[in-house]
Formats: sequence, C-alpha cells, structure tokens
Amino acid sequence: MNTKVLTAHVPLPLVEQVDRLAHQLERSRGWVVKQALTAWVAEAEHHHQLTLEALSDVDAHHLVPHLAIQAWADSLTTDNPLKQPNATV
Repeated sequence: MNTKVLTAHVPLPLVEQVDRLAHQLERSRGWVVKQALTAWVAEAEHHHQLTLEALSDVDAHHLVPHLAIQAWADSLTTDNPLKQPNATV
C-alpha cells in the first residue's frame, strides 16, 4: 500500500494521550493515529450517508409532523408512553 505523510498541529494534551495509549498498546504513535483517523473517516462518511438519506426522505415528503414528535417525546416520561410516530407520505 502506498502511503503519504500527513502533518497536523495537535494540542500537546492530545499528543500526550496518544503517546500514553501507544505505550499501553505497545504500538507506535503513527499506528494509533492511523487507527483513530480511519475510524473517524468511516464515521464521518456514515454520517454523511445518513444525512443524504434523510434529505431524500424530506424531498419525498416522508415526514413526521413536529407535533406528533413532541407528543411522543413528552409521553416518554409518563406511565403510558405513546408508540413512536411513523412518517406520513
């Protein structure tokens, strides 16, 4: 696999945390940073995909009315919570 060096200004307390973790895991600082960056990028891509799906639902008018959400949320602290409302078409 081809690689490329990235540089970033990182706050010293975060560097210290990374170094402690690397020591605990008996891995290099670079390995810890690569693992963290890989996980963060995957999560960001997943979040972006969910956003696109949500916008698609809005475009298709698959919506849950605000008042239905509010009533459901308010009921969650009662003895008889409402069923979660479904989107209307």
